[in-house]
Amino acid sequence: MKEPPVETIAQAFSLTAGKYDAFAQDHPHQMRMRNKVYAHLQRIVPAGGQILELNAGTGIDAVELARRGYVIHATDIAEGMLDRLKQKIREVKLRDRITLEERSFLNLEGVQGAPFDAVFSDLGGLNCVADLSPIIQQLPRVLKPGGTVTWVLMPHICLWELGEVFRLNFKVAFRRFSRQGVRANLEGLHFPVYYFSPRQVLAWFDSDYQLLALEGLSVITPTAESRNLARRHRGLYRALAWLDDRLSPHWPWSGWGDFYILSMRYSPRI
Repeated sequence: MKEPPVETIAQAFSLTAGKYDAFAQDHPHQMRMRNKVYAHLQRIVPAGGQILELNAGTGIDAVELARRGYVIHATDIAEGMLDRLKQKIREVKLRDRITLEERSFLNLEGVQGAPFDAVFSDLGGLNCVADLSPIIQQLPRVLKPGGTVTWVLMPHICLWELGEVFRLNFKVAFRRFSRQGVRANLEGLHFPVYYFSPRQVLAWFDSDYQLLALEGLSVITPTAESRNLARRHRGLYRALAWLDDRLSPHWPWSGWGDFYILSMRYSPRI
């Protein structure tokens, strides 16, 4: 599948910025997912650390992490997304903890505020490219020695999507296994989305990086699009979440789910 112009992706996400924020409101399942990401990050990155956020979107994560004591430099290519983040910074009075910059994660040369204690990306923003190695190759420009990379990526194996087999929806059930990517449609604009196994991503990192943690995100609980299960069937959802919490840090569940959280330590050789 041919890669689209960066401008197409930027336009698509700019157009959907308002809907993106609206969908996240009153969404207990997505809140649980984000809180699991924050808890993971807080175990890895010391309080007060400076974080470079890639594909920051409307700043949902940037604002929450700033509230938790981090200093965030939020980057994105979608002007509409960044406009909403600017508004949030004014509303919550976090100018001293959040800065922003319109920048692609494919071009980190000269990013403001470098180097950082961590480079963070949430909920599959990096799955818009077929190969993460061009991003990884730039990390030494923006990451302090001893710093961390925490990325939330979409894997091939998502049990909830595979379950679509029982509804004879084979297209959804097996779409993540396509080597050519999946054609996404956002506000009438099309671009490919790719899926990576943890093994594939680890192979892109060289020996300057060591794996710190890997855990599945929403392995047993539904995908991020699900709003109703957590609200309408609270007992069932709590049971699924209990099981999810216990399985997700362990193999093979740690590389499955709607997403997985991967953290690497940058320890360059002298």
